[in-house]
Amino acid sequence: MLMRTKQIRPLLIAAVLLMLGAMPSVAQSAFSIIERDRSFTAGNYGVYPDKYLPTQTPAPKGYQPFYISHYGRHGSRYLNDMKGYKEPYKTLQQADSLGKLTEVGKMALREMKAYIDDAEGRWGDLTDLGTAQQCAIAHRMLQNYPMVFRNGAFVDARSTIVTRCVLSMGAFVLQLIKERPKLQVSMSNSYSDMWYMNHQSKALRDSASNAHAQKAINRFIAKRWRDHRLGSLFFNDSAYVRQHVDLLWTIYYLIKASLIQQNSQEGLGLNPLLSVFTSEELYVFWQVENAWSYLHSGFCTRNGGMLPYTQLNLLEKMISEADSIVASKQHGASLRFGHETVLLPLVCLMGVNGYDLQTGNLDELEPKGWWANQVYPMAGNLQIVFYRKNVADKDPLIKVLLNEKEATLPLSSDLAPYYRWSDFRSFYLKRIAAGRLALGIKR
Repeated sequence: MLMRTKQIRPLLIAAVLLMLGAMPSVAQSAFSIIERDRSFTAGNYGVYPDKYLPTQTPAPKGYQPFYISHYGRHGSRYLNDMKGYKEPYKTLQQADSLGKLTEVGKMALREMKAYIDDAEGRWGDLTDLGTAQQCAIAHRMLQNYPMVFRNGAFVDARSTIVTRCVLSMGAFVLQLIKERPKLQVSMSNSYSDMWYMNHQSKALRDSASNAHAQKAINRFIAKRWRDHRLGSLFFNDSAYVRQHVDLLWTIYYLIKASLIQQNSQEGLGLNPLLSVFTSEELYVFWQVENAWSYLHSGFCTRNGGMLPYTQLNLLEKMISEADSIVASKQHGASLRFGHETVLLPLVCLMGVNGYDLQTGNLDELEPKGWWANQVYPMAGNLQIVFYRKNVADKDPLIKVLLNEKEATLPLSSDLAPYYRWSDFRSFYLKRIAAGRLALGIKR
């Protein structure tokens, strides 16, 4: 999520300008989706897309699943803190006291008050929907891979120390136990795991908004920005707006506030605040949010192309733990519950579905399918499922699922979506080594 700092304020202001713009002449695929379903705009506020999961490809003859390695985002949550609600609320409230709001502005003020009342004391909390999402994913994991959880299989579950992640882990594991009471389960949330469960690098994070990246996003914005209409939609006095309203920030917070409501309320269909924005405005907003996510999580050449390397530790840990299971006769699952700020760069690091795209041209993201909202909705997850013929098989097959959909990897395989573990292991250990070399990290 964008944060209000001096370093990225110009980027965010431009992002809001984009929301106010006219329809750009680029590929319309995302726009067509937004016309049908406004929730598509929500990005990292999106609800988990589990309504139309495709049938999975059967494993090659003789192979049975025995292990799952997983990293999942927490389920749906409330807004992280009150700032995102109270800043626009105070702006609208002050304008209302002076008679400066239109009827739409007064509606927005009422909606913001309702949002605040609903979220007060629950900032960042897992919602009931978030709990249900984790239970449903756990249930489908059991249904799809019963052999993994047979006869007292192990489940090693870990979460970051953030409460919503702990509760997501608890909901998931309790569902597993409810359906398979003989599972051997362990759960942990400890600072000692944070070096790989939620590793962040300030240096890499700061590089995301360097001068070259700023220039790229500004150029991306300039091609899309047009005169806006939303100031006069909410306020009835343009002179008052110029003198007293930080309009760009106000509109930004109003859109984000309206989008997150689907995580604690029933959908977005009856959301009156979201309804005042046109499909074109929401599409442009989606484009900028997507570009911002690429700058902060992808292999963008404008800022050094190293942001995914924040997850080197996690990927290496997943490989080493899988090596241990492959070498043994065990079967079960390693479950990890964390955040989208880990999941998206992990997917980019692995190149799942082409998310290791390297470019400095942000216009390429949409037509080439680099759509961040397809990776990190609430409860978004990556699963690596292992298959073998028997316990003596030391080179099993693996399949990767992104949000429970079969995914591709940048590996050669005549069995895709299945890949050889030896090929997977060799490829990614080399990528990890290259990442550490690029960062100047010695092992």
